Amino acid sequence: MARASATAENKALAGIFAASAPTVSATSHWVSLHTADPGTTGASETSGGGYARIQFSVGTPSGGSCSNTGTMTFTTAGTTAITHIGTYDAVTAGNYEVGAALASSVTAVTITFAVGAISFSCS
Repeated sequence: MARASATAENKALAGIFAASAPTVSATSHWVSLHTADPGTTGASETSGGGYARIQFSVGTPSGGSCSNTGTMTFTTAGTTAITHIGTYDAVTAGNYEVGAALASSVTAVTITFAVGAISFSCS
């Protein structure tokens, strides 16, 4: 289940209940890796081993969900299990948006997500 930050929830509500067409809240999003539940703040983001967030190319939402349209390969230190992913509106710092648990934890120097492997839904 995805967990959204208060900022992301407010942007979603503003988009639904806007008096006029809403503007895009951010044109780019970056996926982050986490060693524990990031909650609604983006806590526990991994570091070291050349780790960096990767820009998230997302398809058009359909059926209440959206997923990545490109393969994403991360480099980590490979010493700590990655248990969650998140999204931010910037490659460094920025605002945490939404996150979710992985189906199973991964401890590896290289972590790859295939096209469609990262999916967020509104249910």
